[in-house]
Amino acid sequence: MFNKILIANRGEIARRIILACRELGVRAVAIYSEADAGAPWAQLADESYPLPGVTAAESYLNQAAIFEIARTSGVDAIHPGYGFLSENAHFAQACADNGFVFIGPSPEAMDLMGSKASAREIAQRAGVPVVPGVDGAGFSDADLMAAAADIGYPVLIKASAGGGGKGMRVVWSEDALDGALQAARKEARNSFGDDHILLEKFFTEIHHVEIQVLADRHGTVLHLFERECSIQRRHQKIIEESPAPVIQDDGLRLRMAEAAVALARAANYVNAGTVEFIVDEKGDFYFLEMNTRLQVEHPITELVTGLDLAVWQIRIANGEALPVTQADVRQRGHAIECRIYAEDPANGFLPSIGEIRFYQRPSGPGVRVDDGIESGVPVTPYYDPMLAKVIVWGYTRREAVGKMVRALRDTIVLGVTTNIPYLLAILGEADYVNGRTNTNYLADHFPDWQPQTSISESDWLAIAALETLHGGGKRLRGTAVTHSDAAQPDPWNEPSSWRNVLLR
Repeated sequence: MFNKILIANRGEIARRIILACRELGVRAVAIYSEADAGAPWAQLADESYPLPGVTAAESYLNQAAIFEIARTSGVDAIHPGYGFLSENAHFAQACADNGFVFIGPSPEAMDLMGSKASAREIAQRAGVPVVPGVDGAGFSDADLMAAAADIGYPVLIKASAGGGGKGMRVVWSEDALDGALQAARKEARNSFGDDHILLEKFFTEIHHVEIQVLADRHGTVLHLFERECSIQRRHQKIIEESPAPVIQDDGLRLRMAEAAVALARAANYVNAGTVEFIVDEKGDFYFLEMNTRLQVEHPITELVTGLDLAVWQIRIANGEALPVTQADVRQRGHAIECRIYAEDPANGFLPSIGEIRFYQRPSGPGVRVDDGIESGVPVTPYYDPMLAKVIVWGYTRREAVGKMVRALRDTIVLGVTTNIPYLLAILGEADYVNGRTNTNYLADHFPDWQPQTSISESDWLAIAALETLHGGGKRLRGTAVTHSDAAQPDPWNEPSSWRNVLLR
């Protein structure tokens, strides 16, 4: 096993990988930008090193600085997490060139599947259904106009190198296509340095369903069943669950899973990856893209299968063979994940910045929290505003929904605006409770959502918690509660203190 791994990331995924390293007896090395000085994951790691600057380009995308830290700290391998450099084939190759194992797929597989155009071509060769459309490489605007007419409106313009909704435009009529093409190319060029686009049929009522795959270097490729990610705002997921409510037919589930495995084999894929599909109102499915990394929503797959994806990423990168066959993998119960963002859903999802004055994570049977925050840490404008993920497991979907509602009500984040009230509104809506959702769900059900003006139970809990922290001569300082400069009280002589003997 590796002796030491550098985590080239931040936030909750850095903490998640540090815990995986601890389970394997591997020393974890964290990095942090100037904006993240004192971050919880940096304190959790065995070693931590600063990066220059505050922006992503200056820090977490600074390959030269990361490799210098890797050499200084003497690591064997680098785990990229998700985002930042995780799907950068050049970085994966540079890891190998500098003598470090990249914990993820090969640069060749990343190149193939990282391009939506080449991934589409491989899918077609592997017999995987693809969305009707064309690769726009070498096409003039006139060619694309003709192709759109053949496909039929509405059409979707997609950046080949894109992600997170960037370089993506829905076009409903021919007269809007030219302007949308120019805007999509410009955004793709600015975001990814590549203005290569695709043109595809846009389905108005679809479900976003993805299949988790896991492959070792010894020829084993497994699927770990599906996740439904249809609850999205601006093409970004906020609630995910497994099994997918839209899949009521085990035959459809098996066909999608087999297609994902066939695609991974065709790409000679190794390590964890996710094959994304859309499922239309008729139950037909089409390949969208492959994410060549660990997904944000991987915990729900872990809860329903019992397999630790982060640990197995490391084991596979170390050359180990998967110890299970496809027949050994089972879906058990139901898991849901909610992403907690520092943003204001009532104000166009505007990011919220400031200091987290008080943070309380939920707990209890079947509740898991992956986070990268603590009381007293700042939320800056430099990175993605996701603060934490609350994940729950229940024997049934209805049980999991109820458990998630309770867990979110028990979650307190003070100092910044979060989307927790918005998530609770979704979870309490009848169509969501009954599994009747698609990618239009938020637009159809919450087009002008506003929070309730009354103080909620969680707000009162937060106020009470702060009163307790500030009372009795105490004050909140960073992540710790400290006494004032007065003499420190002896808790064993305090009548209100807990003790395990009766007072006489």
